[in-house]
Amino acid sequence: MATNEIETGANTFESKLGGLTVRGRAHSLSAWFVLALRLMMGYAFLHAGWTKIAAAEPFDAAGYLTHVPAASPATGLFHWMGTTPWFVDFVNVAVPWGEFLIGLGLLVGAFVRLAAFFGAFMMLTFYLGNWSVEHGFINGDFAYMLVFLAVAAFGAGHILGLDSIIEEYEVDGEALIERYPALRYVLG
Repeated sequence: MATNEIETGANTFESKLGGLTVRGRAHSLSAWFVLALRLMMGYAFLHAGWTKIAAAEPFDAAGYLTHVPAASPATGLFHWMGTTPWFVDFVNVAVPWGEFLIGLGLLVGAFVRLAAFFGAFMMLTFYLGNWSVEHGFINGDFAYMLVFLAVAAFGAGHILGLDSIIEEYEVDGEALIERYPALRYVLG
């Protein structure tokens, strides 16, 4: 007997966007794969950030910013960023510390959606800065951006992470997430 209803419960999900509804059922092993993605991206970013922070020579993004391929749709923006001293100074701090903090947040499972959002944003800027479409529009930077978005969408901070503990922290007898529902956008 065919039905248009999906059984709700564990491992089911549904989303409506622009009049289109998608439904799915995750395999019981999905949580382990989402955890693996979170930890992989966490380690990669923590390591990338730490190697820049601890390097003998200070990190300098000016060369990268001013040598973006001419075909990139953001060449002008990157050139401006690379030739604006205050912005280069900002990027020289934001990239290594951003990578490190994103990685740390993902590894411990704290503020995962916030970390994943900024990780996806960084990957988008790397995608535009490393512009190369000889083999199509999909490359590693684009794929990692989607991994970050998947980690956020699946609430990977709830899987052996601190986000579940943070959400249940009580303020005046009320769970933090209930008292401040907007935190759902940064925790999870």
